Amino acid sequence: MSLIDLIADALTKVQDPELHRSITDLGMVEDVNEVDGAVTIDILLTISGCPMQDRLRSDITHAVSDVSGVKSIALNFGVMSQAQRDNVKKIMRNGREKFIPFAQPESLTRVIGIASGKGGVGKSSVTVNLAVAAAAKGLRVGILDADVYGHSIPRLMGLMGQRPTAIDQMFIPLESFGVKTVSMEMFKPERSDAVAYRGPLLHRVLEQLLSDAYWGDLDLLLIDLPPGTGDLAISLGQLIPTSEILVVTTPQVAAAEVAERAGRIAHQIHQQVIGVVENMSEYTDPVTGSLVSLFGNGGGEETAKRLSQLVGSDVALLGKIPFSIDLRLGGDAGVPVVISDPESPSAKALYEITDKLIKRSKSLLGVRLGITT
Repeated sequence: MSLIDLIADALTKVQDPELHRSITDLGMVEDVNEVDGAVTIDILLTISGCPMQDRLRSDITHAVSDVSGVKSIALNFGVMSQAQRDNVKKIMRNGREKFIPFAQPESLTRVIGIASGKGGVGKSSVTVNLAVAAAAKGLRVGILDADVYGHSIPRLMGLMGQRPTAIDQMFIPLESFGVKTVSMEMFKPERSDAVAYRGPLLHRVLEQLLSDAYWGDLDLLLIDLPPGTGDLAISLGQLIPTSEILVVTTPQVAAAEVAERAGRIAHQIHQQVIGVVENMSEYTDPVTGSLVSLFGNGGGEETAKRLSQLVGSDVALLGKIPFSIDLRLGGDAGVPVVISDPESPSAKALYEITDKLIKRSKSLLGVRLGITT
């Protein structure tokens, strides 16, 4: 095997840091030359000013330096043409045109919409903590912030002000705490800009966020839905018919009546309601040791009861998350409480809910299997 062949073989093991595919498969290696051990490699970046250029330089240099006979390495960076970028997108989409991967029959990703009857119940905080807890257990997890008007996921995930790398109409989700994240906020010219979209456009936004992102292989995708029973809740059921719904409520019984509506609309469009989570539940006063029911009692049980009657099968109350200042502080700081304080009562409750959520029922009925005939 010639030295050039050995270098080419070493380059096949270098992956693009964002796309997680070999740089040779993506067509990023334009040319390799070698004279008396002095190696020159021309690399094509997907976009001008690629933020991962320094990482690529380091990875390529390290891989080629390990090849016996290489004395020096010089890297030249260029930019792909439009045709070459189109080829990269086709490779990433397995030769298909733009599509929603999670809506395909062969998809093994479990898609769960996190819904609530009204705002202010901590739905987004529950979403990010469940996602990070699932990632900590070894799952490949993504979050789609579909709360177009009240998007708060970037702050909660420590991604404020960051924008994803875009390759024309395809973009790479940002990642933090092992979770890939996409939010409408990442595409606004200014963070303070309001999103004033009406129904048909909202459906298109959700479709684009699902199809234009390169999510890779996910085990679990959590979608933070807007509160209530509006356009996006219906659009999710249309775009991903196999998606499931988790309802978040508070202990207040009056809130249960509103939360039930979120489950009712899901049931009407034939989505499976997989459970209820009660947030802001009673907590132990650190001074007196007594239980404090700041927002009342029974809302979670009442919501689960009403939804069970509605769907004709058991909709379980998966858990109660105690009212916690740590949960709020973690959200403001961009570090979910399951990471910042994993031994706190709220974090333990979230981990227990995650365990129940990621376990499939023993029956394989309706579960897509990775088998082709």
